[in-house]
Amino acid sequence: MAAGLKKLNLDWRVFLLALLAGLPGSAVAIVLLLAGGFSLKVQVTLILFVLLVWLGAAAAARSGAVRPIQTFSNLVAALREGDYSIRARDRQPVDDLGFALFELSALSEQLHNQRLSELESNALLRQIIEEIDVAVLAFDADGKLKLLNRAAQQLLNVSSEEGLNRRAAELGLTELLEGEVPRTLDKPIGGMPGPWELRRGQFRQGGLPRTLVVLSDLRRALRQEERQAWQRLVRVLGHEINNSLAPIHSISSGLQELLKTHTGEGDWVQDVRDGLAVVERRSAGLSRFMAAYSQLARLPPPRLGPVELDGLVGRIAALERRLSVKVAPSPPLCVRADADQLEQLLINLIRNAADAALETGGGVEVSWKQNGATAEILVADEGPGLSGSANLFVPFFTTKPEGSGIGLVLSRQIAEAHSGTLTLHNSASGRGCNALLRLPVQPAA
Repeated sequence: MAAGLKKLNLDWRVFLLALLAGLPGSAVAIVLLLAGGFSLKVQVTLILFVLLVWLGAAAAARSGAVRPIQTFSNLVAALREGDYSIRARDRQPVDDLGFALFELSALSEQLHNQRLSELESNALLRQIIEEIDVAVLAFDADGKLKLLNRAAQQLLNVSSEEGLNRRAAELGLTELLEGEVPRTLDKPIGGMPGPWELRRGQFRQGGLPRTLVVLSDLRRALRQEERQAWQRLVRVLGHEINNSLAPIHSISSGLQELLKTHTGEGDWVQDVRDGLAVVERRSAGLSRFMAAYSQLARLPPPRLGPVELDGLVGRIAALERRLSVKVAPSPPLCVRADADQLEQLLINLIRNAADAALETGGGVEVSWKQNGATAEILVADEGPGLSGSANLFVPFFTTKPEGSGIGLVLSRQIAEAHSGTLTLHNSASGRGCNALLRLPVQPAA
């Protein structure tokens, strides 16, 4: 009989054992009922009652013994599957089994909290990697790209879907996985000139080895230092020059008013009047000059948001009245930018292009396209072109008689504050200049 019981599952073994435990008492009760002289109806009723109590007690014993074990088994299976949300309903440590359920539920809750903390930490790490302005890439042992952040997408001009699982050789990045680190690379990467600082490290993801590559644009850091130096210089010069210009302008205006009351005439009187007028005019011009340069020191951080290029470019092109600026048919595109600062940047570029085109009687055309995760806005003119590009972005340098040398400097500062770039080069056709502005595309919601 014992061997037969072992072949049954636990439910039936407990049930049959409970029946066997209650069999003697039930048999004695039935025998006493049959020998007690009761009527047949009473005997049948009482016998049925005894049988029902016997079966009910066996079923209750089966449920009380098997249900906690089933709960324990379900909890263990859930933990094995990584589901830490299941808890035992009755987990009071009143006996050994209850204590085991209590401890298992506590373990499940602890693992749940640990997983939640891990998920939050991973989400924070992913957000940090996306937002930092250095290119972060990860390659597997076969040289396939497994991770790239937003800065890397802009550098390579690919979206995340286009770049993942492509080999380093296909992307022209084999050199990043070789050689000593850290080191400086002077070669262009992704069409962007150097120098770059390369750092590399190893980590594991899902048990598999990964190579982490970090690329820092040294040009931006160097220009930031240069920009801060210019800003400090502009603040010092502005303070000193404005302190001198204010009394000069005031005194020249006062002397002109005094000369108006002078009744005598003579060459020296007219010479003084003309000289004071020149002093007043030049001091006012110098004040405007310094006010323009103060923008370099006061440019606020951009307030980034979605900006539709179609409406913005059309509105800015209509502001140029000296010639008709052509807006080439381009696809709808939304960039991540500060609308006011981007408007100022494009106004500067279109005004410069119009100035150049007016010299030769040519035209100006604005177009844009999407290249991976980057929007490329092209302002092309049919002017005389660039005679040299070495000093284009140097403050105070200008080739225009009435220029201040601030437009391109401010424009590039705005572009780089948006994690973008601004470059100028002569047209491949040999006529005119192209200003290429690259900005991050607004990620899809």
